Amino acid sequence: MTSIIRSTQGGCWGSDRLRLRLYGSVFDPAVMPLIDRVESLQGVIRKVKRIEAMGQTGRSNYVDVTKFPKAGTSKLSTDEMPEAPTAPSTYNEKILANYVPVYVMLPLGVISNDNVFEDQPKMEKQLKELRAAGVDGVMVDVWWGIVESKGPKQYDWSAYRSLFALVQECGLKLQAIMSFHRCGGNVGDEVTIPLPQWVLDIGETDPDIFYTNRKGNRNKEYLTIGVDNQPLFDGRTAVQLYSDYMKSFRENMSDFIEAGLIIDIEVGLGPAGELRYPSYTGTQGWVFPGIGEFQCYDKYLEAEFKEAATGAGHPEWGLPDNAGEYNDTPGSTEFFGLNGTYMTEKGKFFLTWYSNKLINHGDEILDEANRAFLGCKVKLAAKVAGIHWWYKSPSHAAELTSGYYNLKDRDGYRPIARMLSRHYAIFNFTCLEMRDSEQRADAKCGPQELVQQVLSGGWREEVEVAGENALSRYDSNGYNQMLLNARPGGISREGLPKQIMYGVTYLRLSDELLKDKNFKIFKTFVKKMHADQDYCADLGMYNHQIGPLERSKPKLVMEDLLEATKPMEPFPWGEETDMKVDDFDGVLANLIRKLFSLFK
Repeated sequence: MTSIIRSTQGGCWGSDRLRLRLYGSVFDPAVMPLIDRVESLQGVIRKVKRIEAMGQTGRSNYVDVTKFPKAGTSKLSTDEMPEAPTAPSTYNEKILANYVPVYVMLPLGVISNDNVFEDQPKMEKQLKELRAAGVDGVMVDVWWGIVESKGPKQYDWSAYRSLFALVQECGLKLQAIMSFHRCGGNVGDEVTIPLPQWVLDIGETDPDIFYTNRKGNRNKEYLTIGVDNQPLFDGRTAVQLYSDYMKSFRENMSDFIEAGLIIDIEVGLGPAGELRYPSYTGTQGWVFPGIGEFQCYDKYLEAEFKEAATGAGHPEWGLPDNAGEYNDTPGSTEFFGLNGTYMTEKGKFFLTWYSNKLINHGDEILDEANRAFLGCKVKLAAKVAGIHWWYKSPSHAAELTSGYYNLKDRDGYRPIARMLSRHYAIFNFTCLEMRDSEQRADAKCGPQELVQQVLSGGWREEVEVAGENALSRYDSNGYNQMLLNARPGGISREGLPKQIMYGVTYLRLSDELLKDKNFKIFKTFVKKMHADQDYCADLGMYNHQIGPLERSKPKLVMEDLLEATKPMEPFPWGEETDMKVDDFDGVLANLIRKLFSLFK
C-alpha cells in the first residue's frame, strides 16, 4: 500500500491545511469507532486515494479493483459477473508504460489423470475472484501424459477445451505450457502425472531413453536429450513427438488462439518444464542443498560424448567419475573442490559439451514450436530454473550439474538468452521472491545476485524477460522482492523504464492464497505490479501488443553462443521497490506515522 499522503500518480499535495482537513474528516472521532474491521479501514483508504487523485488531476483516476466490466465474450449471467464500475477507467499513459501484467498458475491437477475437468464450479468461482482482483490471466500445464495417453497421435483435448472456455468466459488471458515432463517428485508437486504409458512401455525394453546418473539410476521425468533425434517411438524421434503434439494443439485450439485468449505458449524443455537436466530429484534421494549429479550416462549421450572427445583429439576422455553424489557439498568432491577437475582442460571440455547439448536441445524444440505456431498471434516462451544454492561458491556446483555452465568468469545464462532471441521467445526465470538473508548460510545461496545476473543478460540480448516465484509466498517481503525485480530501477514517470519485466506469474492458485488476509495482500501486489494503474485489458496500451509469430532467425553458430559467455556487470538494482506492499498492520502503522509527521 503506498502512502496516502501521495496521489496514485506520485504528486504531492501543496497545502498541509488541505491535507489536515482531509485526514481530519477521515478520522473524525464520530467515525473512528465504526472502523473496527480491516475491510472498513481499507475502504476509507480507498476513499482517500480517490479524493487525492481528484486533487492531482481534476478527475478521479481510481477505480475499485474489486469491480470490473463484463467480458464481451462471457456467457455468465449478470448475477454471476463482478459488478461493473460506475465510471470508465482512466490511465496516466506515461505511468501505464510501467504496467507489468500478472498471471496466476492454476493447480497442477486441474485436469485429472483421466482427462476430466473436475470441480468446474469451484474453478469458476476462483477464476472470478482472480478476475475481480485485477489479475491479467492464468497459466496452465497442458500435460502430454494426459492428452496423448491412449496411444501415439491419439490426442484428446476435450477437457482442456472446457477449461479454456471457462477462462475465456471469465475474461482472463491464458499462458499454456506444453508440459512434456512428468508431474511428481519435484518441490510443490501435489499430484502425479506420468509420461504417456506407451512411452513408458518403450522404456521397459530400452531404459536408456531416460536420463541416467553415473550409478545407472533412471529418471522417468523426461526423455533424455540423447534420444532427441533417435526414431525409437514407433518411427518418430523425441523431437517429432513434441512437434506433432504442438501442431495438434494449434489445430484443436485455433479458435482460442484467434480470439486472443491464448497469448503465450511456454514450451517445456526438461524436468519441471525447465531447460535443465534433472540433476536434483527428490525421488532419487536429493535433499536441499545437495549439489546434485550429472545426468548423461545413458548409452546415447555416452556415445555422443565419446564421439565429441575423439573429434577433439582426446579419445581417452570419459564422463566424470569424481563429481560426487546428490547430497554432497562442492568441497567434498574432486570435481568441484579447490583446484578441482572443473578448472582443467578435460573438465572445461565436458562442461562445454554438457551445457551446449542443453542449449541445442532447447533450440531444436523451439524451432519446431515456431513452425507449429507460425503466423499465430502468440509469444513463445521457455523457462530456466533458479539454481541459487552454491551460487556463491567458486564452482557453482549445483548450476553445473543442472547444465548451466556459470562461473565468476563465465556467464552460463546469456547464451541461453541469445538462443531464445532467434525464436522471439520470452526468457522466463524463477526464484524472483527469494532474498539472500532468508537462505541457509552454509549453502552459499545467492538468489538476489543470480536474478540480477540472469535478467541483465536477457535484457542485454534484447529478449523479453518474465519470471515466477519458486515457492508459494503470502507475505509482503516476498511480494516486495518480486516487485523490485520486475522494475529494478523503479517507476519511470517519463514512460517505459529501461529495464522492466514482460510479465510475472504467481505460483500458485490455492485455497490458501484465497484466504481473506492472504488475498488482500495479493490484490495489493497485483495493483503495485500494475504501477497503481487500473487493470488494463488492452495489451497495446502498455506495449504488449502481439503480432503474428515470425519465422525463427537463422541458427546461431557455436562462436556466437560462446561469445555470449563473456561476463558483464549486471544493471543497477534498487535496494527496495518503490511500490511496496504492506500487510494490514504495516498499512496502519504507516498511516499513523504519516499523520504524526504532519504536526512536526
